[in-house]
Amino acid sequence: MISSPCSALELQLDARVLRLRLNRPERKNALSLAMYSALADVIAAADNDADIRVIVLTGSDDFFTSGNDLLDFMNEPELHDQHPVLRFMRALQLCNKPVVAIVRGHAIGIGTTLLLHCDLVYAAEDARLQLPFVNLGLCPEYASSYLIPRLLGHQQAAELFLLGEAFSGAQASVLGLVTAAIHRDDLAEYAEAKIARLAQQPPAAIKRTKALLKAAQRTAVDAAMAAEIIGFAEGLGSEECKESVTAFFEKRTPDFSRF
Repeated sequence: MISSPCSALELQLDARVLRLRLNRPERKNALSLAMYSALADVIAAADNDADIRVIVLTGSDDFFTSGNDLLDFMNEPELHDQHPVLRFMRALQLCNKPVVAIVRGHAIGIGTTLLLHCDLVYAAEDARLQLPFVNLGLCPEYASSYLIPRLLGHQQAAELFLLGEAFSGAQASVLGLVTAAIHRDDLAEYAEAKIARLAQQPPAAIKRTKALLKAAQRTAVDAAMAAEIIGFAEGLGSEECKESVTAFFEKRTPDFSRF
């Protein structure tokens, strides 16, 4: 029986569907290192459990996730193979079983980039996605610098990354970043019907098909992630990032005029 080692990650197994719910409302579902570790362990365990056909990622009505817990992350900024964030990234990227995300409210930073590694993503039309890496003095992560231009083209991707502005679930659907955008009142029913259908499909055929769909991009994704890790580490040590983080906690607009 799979269990969660972290109270902020709730698990529910029903009809061969494992639901992973981010539940840290006091921090707007910001992902702590403990949550990343738990997600990595649970996804890996579920991938090897014959009783599980589908993995579902959800958050709350207001927040899918607000991204990294900045304080927690800054306590362990050195990125290495066993870093909780990288362990989670690899677990989701390499998961053989179908992963479905249901997105309501805010999906910021990795809350948006992790969707690129899910197989089906159903978002509320009024969900708020954002890629604010440049705003924080950082660069994109989780192979988003490769996958998003591949989906959108350079100019659309550049606008999302360089300006770091929020965009809606409805816009994400038009851009092809989510499978479908549904009115929030109808999202649960719509997504659950798709999940139930997916869980009834032949599991070996699902695995083979997913592997084929992802095979062509595997090398490029690995290369993009390796390059992004270098750039992200450089950004974490930069004065621009320090100014961004300081301004965030001081609740003011960062000032980049001296750079």
